[in-house]
Amino acid sequence: MRILGIDLGNKRIGLAISDELGSIAFPAGVLASRGRRRDLEALRDLIREREIGAAVVGLPIHMDGRRGPEAERATTFANDLAALAGVPVETLDERWTSIEAERLLEAGGRGRGRPARDPASSRSRRRGEATRAGRAGGPVLEDRRGRRERGEVDELAAAILLRTFLDRRSRAVGSIEGGSQAR
Repeated sequence: MRILGIDLGNKRIGLAISDELGSIAFPAGVLASRGRRRDLEALRDLIREREIGAAVVGLPIHMDGRRGPEAERATTFANDLAALAGVPVETLDERWTSIEAERLLEAGGRGRGRPARDPASSRSRRRGEATRAGRAGGPVLEDRRGRRERGEVDELAAAILLRTFLDRRSRAVGSIEGGSQAR
């Protein structure tokens, strides 16, 4: 079952999709935010098109553990997406994902050191769907803009969020099943 990772933002929504086994997270582009209703509909369409069985939305909790209005917005968005798309949608603390994404991009340079992309995401996309800056078939954004403006941080943050979710889920299943480890 594929799982969708969602990093909500005011301008862009970072996306990541797992492999069918739910073990690897791939950056899957960004969705330009066009308003709550249209964003939910675009994500519903993506979930149907890619046969996604579940999703996780980043929950922006303050460093001191408080939940502010952004966290409430993310929780409401997750609940609305679950109702609209008919798949389970969870939330997960995303406090460090954007910082980690920026550090990875700085350390690896543009395009190097980034997680592999989902081979299925190379399909052409209709206007308004998720696109990746600079990829053939998608719009090319100006290279003068910073990584955040091109969405690189957003999609990588979504991949980090999804990877964390998959890792935690895998550990929980392992502990339930007896947690056998390689020796």
